[in-house]
Amino acid sequence: MSEIARYPSLAGKVVIVTGGASGIGESITTHFAQQDAKVGILDIADEAGTALETSLAAAGHAARYVHCDVTDTSVLQAAIAEISRELGPVGVLVNNAAHDQRHKLEEVTPQYWDERIAVNLKHHFFAAQAVADDMKSLGGGSIINMGSTSWMLGLGGMAGYTASKSAVLGLTRSLAADLGPFNIRVNSIAPGWIMTERQKNLWLTPQGEADIFKNQCLKRFLVPEDIARPVLFFASDEAAACTNQSYIIDGGWV
Repeated sequence: MSEIARYPSLAGKVVIVTGGASGIGESITTHFAQQDAKVGILDIADEAGTALETSLAAAGHAARYVHCDVTDTSVLQAAIAEISRELGPVGVLVNNAAHDQRHKLEEVTPQYWDERIAVNLKHHFFAAQAVADDMKSLGGGSIINMGSTSWMLGLGGMAGYTASKSAVLGLTRSLAADLGPFNIRVNSIAPGWIMTERQKNLWLTPQGEADIFKNQCLKRFLVPEDIARPVLFFASDEAAACTNQSYIIDGGWV
């Protein structure tokens, strides 16, 4: 893609990206680093996380990978505290970690359901809670929650995922109301079908590809960079009056 915009307000800012080691998260992490932000990467993929930290550091960027299972709230809180101690007060949080594993209705157990909620929704709230004091001390901040268009399309075969992602919208609006008086902005982004390696390897079929080119206004595959760029905008001071919003990035699905 073409040269991207520069956001001076992001330079030196401490950013945390959950699920930041691969896919959309890796692109978001890299884009923030290229804006001269200091990026904390939370993920369970140690090999990918360590490699990303190393490559960004070699390019002269400030990045810190911390192993973190976001479904364990105490671990999540400790990881965020570690990033804050090492890099400084957190000014931007991107709640990106998720798992879109498919599941049949009759095979879902209570434990499995709780796991879907934990990875796709619960950590958004507790990560926001954990960074709130840092953002208050800075005089403001930006929280960006990652939703999905899957529930808007009424897709089946992953009820735990779609239920969680629809709830991200309500959570975003509630957090925006609670944190607005402290100049902390909270928005959500709902990606369409983004062609990460995982999506291409597990879910993309010839029929799926045909559906994309039939139903998307933009006749091309969407890629992680298509999400990372708007995330930069919502994190920057250019979006200083933007909060309580959900922005759909799906190439114009009709």
